[in-house]
Amino acid sequence: MPDFEHDSGKLWLETPLIYSPHYSARLGSNVYLKLENLQPCHSFKYRGITHFIQDCLHKHGREVHLVIASGGNAGLAAAYAARALGVHCTVYMPNTAGNSTIAFIKAQGAKTVVVGNYYVDAFNAAEEAIKSDPLAVMVPAYDDPLVWEGHGSMIDETARQLPAGTKPDAIFCSVGGGGLLGGVMSGCRAVGWDDVPLVTLETYGCNCFYQTLAVNPGIFATPSSDPPEGVSVVHDTRYDVDVAHLSSLTSRAACLAASSPAAGVVANALKWKGGIKSVCVPDELAMVAALDLAETHKLLVELACSTVLTPAYAPAILDQLMPPKASGEARTVVFIICGGFKVTLKELEEYRQIIDADLRNGKEWDVACNGEKWEIEKWHL
Repeated sequence: MPDFEHDSGKLWLETPLIYSPHYSARLGSNVYLKLENLQPCHSFKYRGITHFIQDCLHKHGREVHLVIASGGNAGLAAAYAARALGVHCTVYMPNTAGNSTIAFIKAQGAKTVVVGNYYVDAFNAAEEAIKSDPLAVMVPAYDDPLVWEGHGSMIDETARQLPAGTKPDAIFCSVGGGGLLGGVMSGCRAVGWDDVPLVTLETYGCNCFYQTLAVNPGIFATPSSDPPEGVSVVHDTRYDVDVAHLSSLTSRAACLAASSPAAGVVANALKWKGGIKSVCVPDELAMVAALDLAETHKLLVELACSTVLTPAYAPAILDQLMPPKASGEARTVVFIICGGFKVTLKELEEYRQIIDADLRNGKEWDVACNGEKWEIEKWHL
């Protein structure tokens, strides 16, 4: 087993921040990509999960039994870390996790339990299991300040890796349950970037964060008092925010598919000094972005990750989100390439077929941002 532990005692790797000549030319901006797909288990999740697990070992010793519920990538991170540290780990997953993900987790020596159709089903089963095991500790997939703190290390790296004196005009990240966004905010606060605008992106059909912001005052111009069909709202008393719960998840971006976001992340987002823009895009646009990344940068990422790159593919979206500067100075933007294990060449070929069919079905993609609706002209690679 390779030893990825640094002198600092952290298990994660410092990942590259690369300047993208392709996107920069297309967008008339200075575009940087933070390559979290290069973490040992292919996802940013390794940062926060290992940070939490190492704290567990400090508190409970090596007899601890790590239990985690995951749609895939968080479970991979926990299993990989558990093997590196020599502790017992059990991963609960819904049946959407995929055979290759399950096989990789087993190869790390972790036990796997597949239950239900959604993350919440796996989470409930995991919570029930730890009640009968005094050594068990639940490892949160995304909802814990320690996890956010670990993820936030990528922003500290980004601040050091950008050209000297550069502060981004915006940071873009995919959002599901909100763990990555929690990390971005934690990291930005630590480096004095709490005034940097953040842009979150989800696909329709698993947009629990967007639906949650819609029912809370502060982000959308007109908060909604009447959530759409299939969305229920529960008030979180700890953070004093309303949280939307989706009754079903229909997007193919399975690793974004949390049925509700972390209330603490929502609370932090609602008061973020730099402002939050919450964007929803169709699966097909995220698929085009995945193919575009493969063509231009020779990188394969799953749909949950390529969602963040839709503004890099469609300049009209970026210009709506952050219009060019009146001074003519180029915008500087950072896209978090969050990674993900569940992607294959076969899947990307399937995306191409879906996109071809979609291009024959209407001339625009419908994109939503903070309650506004935009129509973005469709165009192919």
